[in-house]
Amino acid sequence: MTRIARPPRPKPILPTAPHLEHERALHAQGHLYIAGIDEAGRGAWAGPVVAGACILPIQAEANTLHTLHGVTDSKKLSQAKRETLRDRIETTALAWSIGVASNSEIDALGIVPATRLAMCRAIEALQIIPQALVIDAVRLIDLPLPQQVFNFADAISLSVAAASILAKIERDRLMCQYGAQWPNYGFAAHKGYGTQAHQRALQAHGSCLLHRLSFKPLQSLRTLGSPD
Repeated sequence: MTRIARPPRPKPILPTAPHLEHERALHAQGHLYIAGIDEAGRGAWAGPVVAGACILPIQAEANTLHTLHGVTDSKKLSQAKRETLRDRIETTALAWSIGVASNSEIDALGIVPATRLAMCRAIEALQIIPQALVIDAVRLIDLPLPQQVFNFADAISLSVAAASILAKIERDRLMCQYGAQWPNYGFAAHKGYGTQAHQRALQAHGSCLLHRLSFKPLQSLRTLGSPD
């Protein structure tokens, strides 16, 4: 039997800038406060996963889009640009917050449940209770709220893009602090991701208390019980 190769899936055509169409659709259904949710650090080998939540003013859509021009997926932005945009996000948002799940929780629960935990903590920390959510990739299965969940939401939804910037800045800040505590690993430079420099540090020093030991690259390494 001859197997016919399937053509590769075409990549989705993303908008040139994040918009508020998903938030507007939820608002039209009667949901006044819609939170965008995203995470940072899901694929790192060390440190926490950090989630951001952001509720933007939907009724003043034109003004919100103008004020937050340039806000997009945090991975596409330089650190300096993220810092500049953060000030605008925090002053424009009706509410915003951060939630964190530690590397120990990641090891105990798994990365997807821990990501959900960080997202739920971010939602719980909001000063305004959201009535609906727009989330990048991860559905919060235990949360009884309307949710629009789709891939690349941080490049499509302005609320999610804003949340991604807040999460990325907070996680980078934490990893720089950890870099001072565990100076042998270079956390301030690579933020815990599996770079060559990080791999060399692991080969030389083993893992530390910040590493995710459940991740395959860490499972064969010895653990150091205290900071170097």
